[in-house]
Parts: sequence; C-alpha cells; structure tokens
Amino acid sequence: MAKNSIPVLGLLLLCCFASITEATYKYKYQDPKKPLGARIRDLMGRMTLEEKIGQMTQIERAVATADVMKKYFIGSVLSGGGSVPAPQATAEAWVNMVNEMQKGALSTRLGIPMIYGIDAVHGHNNVYKATIFPHNVGLGVTRDPALIKKIGAATALEVRATGIPYAFAPCIAVCRDPRWGRCYESYSEDHKIVQLMTEIIPGLQGEPPKNYRKGVPFVAGKKNVAACAKHYVGDGGTTKGINENNTVINENGLYSIHMPAYYNSIYKGVSTIMVSYSSWNGQKMHANKKLITDFLKNTLHFRGFVISDWEGIDRITSPPHANYTYSIQAGVNAGIDMIMVPNNFNEFIDGLTQLVKKNVIPLSRIDDAVKRILRVKFTMGLFENPIADNSLANQLGSQEHRELAREAVRKSLVLLKNGKSAAYPLLPLPKKAPKILVAGSHADNLGNQCGGWTIQWQGVSGNELTSGTTILQAIKNTVDPTTQVVFNANPDAPFVKSNQFSYAIVVVGEVPYAETFGDSLNLTISEPGPSTINNVCGAIKCVVVVVSGRPVVIQPYLDKIEALVAAWLPGSEGQGVADALFGDYGFTGKLARTWFKTVDQLPMNVGDKHYDPLFPFGFGLVTKPSA
Repeated sequence: MAKNSIPVLGLLLLCCFASITEATYKYKYQDPKKPLGARIRDLMGRMTLEEKIGQMTQIERAVATADVMKKYFIGSVLSGGGSVPAPQATAEAWVNMVNEMQKGALSTRLGIPMIYGIDAVHGHNNVYKATIFPHNVGLGVTRDPALIKKIGAATALEVRATGIPYAFAPCIAVCRDPRWGRCYESYSEDHKIVQLMTEIIPGLQGEPPKNYRKGVPFVAGKKNVAACAKHYVGDGGTTKGINENNTVINENGLYSIHMPAYYNSIYKGVSTIMVSYSSWNGQKMHANKKLITDFLKNTLHFRGFVISDWEGIDRITSPPHANYTYSIQAGVNAGIDMIMVPNNFNEFIDGLTQLVKKNVIPLSRIDDAVKRILRVKFTMGLFENPIADNSLANQLGSQEHRELAREAVRKSLVLLKNGKSAAYPLLPLPKKAPKILVAGSHADNLGNQCGGWTIQWQGVSGNELTSGTTILQAIKNTVDPTTQVVFNANPDAPFVKSNQFSYAIVVVGEVPYAETFGDSLNLTISEPGPSTINNVCGAIKCVVVVVSGRPVVIQPYLDKIEALVAAWLPGSEGQGVADALFGDYGFTGKLARTWFKTVDQLPMNVGDKHYDPLFPFGFGLVTKPSA
C-alpha cells in the first residue's frame, strides 16, 4: 500500500486542480480561451433586460458609487472635464476610486466589469502632474504620424497609471472655420492631414496584428486604452463655426471632407466612436439613423460601440430635454449604443425600459448595443483584468514623456516671419546678450500655454494648475548665464526704450477656453496683447510668439514685428519653444491651417476660389540649428 500512496495522492491532487480550474470558469463567457463570439453569445443569453440597459448607461463619477453600480448594473463611468477624486489627486487616489466602482460592478450577479472613460485629448489632461502635450492644432503642423503614435502610446500609459482603460480621443474633426471654439481640437482644415494623424489610434490601443479583421475593435493589453474617434460626423463644418450648430454641405462634401478619417480609424481598429452634437443639413447627428446605423455600422462594418456625447440625446430636442422620452427613442433607434447620461441615470433607465417593453424600441436594437459594448470589454481584456494596480504610477508625467512633449512642441512651431528681409533674419536669437526683455501675458503663464481641457474643462490661467515649464522659464534655462533676462508682462514704451535691451521676446495670445465658450467672431489676441506688441516692437527688435488655439488677427501689427512664431497651445513643456528660438533646433513646421488676413474672409480654406490668405496653408519658414 505504501508504494502506491504517492501516485494515488498525485492523482487526487490532479483531480482537485482540474475541478478548481473548472470552477474558475463557471460560465463560458468567463473563459478567455473561448472564441470571442461564443463568449458574447453565452453572456447575452444570461442577461435580463435590466442588466442589458445597465450596460448601455454611462454615468458621471460624481453620482457613481459601488452601490449604484451594483443596483443598476451600470456599464460605464466617466470623468467629465475637471471631475476628479480630489484636487491634485495622485495616481494612487485615481486607482482607488476607479477600483471602488469596479468592485461594485463585479459584485453583480454576472460580474460584468464597468469601463471607465475620460477625456485625454492632449495627454492625460485632467490629472495633476500629467504630461500635457500640444493640442491637435499644433500636432497637425508636424505632419509626423510616427511622433503622433508615440504620443498616443505615452498618453495611454499615463491614463492607465490612474486605473482608467478608456480615453475619449482622438478628435478627428476637420475644422473648416477657426471661429469654432473647438478648432484647436482639430489637426487641420485638410482631411488628408487628419487622416495621417489617426496614427494616434494604434499608439493608444496598440498595433493590431496584420491579419486582424478590419472594423473589429482592438486593444493590445494593460498598457493600452480603448480609443474613441470623435465627433461623428461634420462637427468641424458648422455655419460660422458655431459650436453644436448645423453643417450645411451636400452628401459628396460630407463624405469627401469630414468622413475620410473615420475610414482610417475603423481600419486601425478604433474601439468606439462618439456622435457629434452638431446637425447635418438640419438633422441632429444624435438622431441620424442613416449615418450611424446604415453607413457607419452596415456599410463601413464598424464593430465597436457608438457612444453619445455628454447629454447628447437631450439635445435632440430644442430646448434640450424638452421631450426626453422622444430623445431616448430617437437616439437609441438611430444606433447609439452607450448613452453618456451622465447624471439623471434613473430617468434614462426607466425611460428606455418602458420604450422596450412597449416595443417602441425593439429588443434587437438593445441586443446590438450590448453585443458591441461587450465585444469591446472582452477585446480589451477587461474581464480578465478588471482591477487596476499602481504598477504604472511612475509613468505619470515621466521625464521620457516630457521629452517627447518637448519634441512635439518644437516640431509644431511655425515660423511665419523672420526679419525685415530674408537677408537679415532675426532668428535664431543669440543666447549671449547683455540684457533681453521678455514681455507679454502668456510668457509666464502655464495655464495660458496649455489652453482648455487642462485640469479644468475650460482650462485655467496661471501657474498653479499643474507641473510644467513656462516659456519665460525656458528662456532663462537656455540663454547664457551672463545674459540678464528682464520680465515685464506689459511694459510701456518709455520703459522699453530706456533699458537698452538687445532684443525682446513678446508672448501673447488667447486665454483658455473650451467648446462654445471659445466660439469667436472676431478672433483677436487677448488684451493687453496688442498694446504690448505696439509698445515693445515699436521700440526695439522683437520676436512675437503667438499662443493660440487657431489663427488670430495679426495683420495690423505685422509691420512692427521683426519675427513671428505661431506656437499654438504647446502644453506643459515650454522648453520646446526656447529650443527653436535660440537655434538648438531649427524651425520645420508648416501651417496645417490657413492664416487669414481679416475675419471677413472666413470661412476660407485651401482650394477655395476666393483664397487670399495672409499666410497660406503649408507655409512655414525653415531654419537650421545654430552651429
């Protein structure tokens, strides 16, 4: 007996191990080795209507608790702009908050994990000490898809560092009118550049294998995030650039200008697509079944899920929320799969439930939505790895990412003027000079250089918002130790003339804004910018650096300005501006937007018959690095 005891014991242990393994995967949908389709079908077959509608519901973190997640089977939570667990919250605090909600979702009968989403539109911009990359208006200038892919990968790591697996990015709008308050979220007025920049998607999500089925969402793993192409479709073409307004264009124009980047995004495996607030020829996009279901899903074979914008279905009616039952019906029947509610989730859940029970919304439409949501969750490995950890905390604002952002800044700069003539360039500036003047409202203002969608939804002026390097600090870091740098935000002419400055750097532009708050019919530089330009550049040699989310009125001051640089909204790494000003690197950027003479010319885009710009699309002077 003794001789046989060890083999018998081994056999018993093997049987126990096998039973434990089987117990781990009680249901087919829990087994990662099963085919994706089989897992979806198995889980769908077990779900009640209540559980399905919960999956379609995305709520704001401010109203989300573990109990709410469990009671209503909530499928997704988001942070709106500036919605954080605490001011200056650490990566660990974010992870703990996300995990608390996730545990609520996992404690439900079927344990379907929720997906947490956040706007990470130029880096992980809601989060304190994250790397803030240039806004898209600057990145389009680079025409460098390899750089943009690296930015996507870096952003994904920083988002994952806070326990979040889903980013509402990229914005692939084609801004056709700079009066639009979201123009800085667009890479270009030219759809070809926007298409090129969709390379940020495999940066965010990871590169799909070569044989991967096109149109199916793809997320490589725990260091990547699900991406969201937005805003579908035509958001950059509204009349007079008014946010959420009507895009008046024929079908050919819509498909040839505003749609192409969606082809690229779907081809690259984008997980989700967000619908635009805007209308197309009078019909709200959130209610446009032809474009959402018939074209996006059926013609382009997009297999991920379609998500609404913030209270997007409410705005199907005017005024918003005037007939919420109709809004739910119109939005869901149009093909929207996940609804960004974000606060009144009881009203949405009750309304959708009643519409399904009355057969106003067919159950087949609900099933299509839930299959798509589950497909993304399964594909990104959320069922296997629902709980986040702190292993990536050191990625948040890492030096490597800041160096990448600095590279993006210098490549996104456009040199528009350099000297009174080509024979006498002002740039690159000498590092060694007795005394130089730095002036302007944006020279020592990190918030102004980051713009909107930074820490707060609308952004915030000042230097207290997060970590980074202002342009003034960058200049001080770069010049010779013997050079005296004098900063005066708005000096008068006598001060400038009496101080014997070798030259001046004037940094002016727009103050932060986002969305409708940025809509502008005049596109002027914020005061006291114009007076600073006149006082300084009227007295000594000056280079003007414009920090803005779009081209602004500059023609009236151009004769006084010796050199002019468009810096767009460079983000946290102002050192990239000094890199080019002082010749450590050359200027290489080319305008991805037309720079108008007067706002009366707008809208004006390359190829228009009345094209008469101050600086044309593709313009940009090139300099070589100093020896």
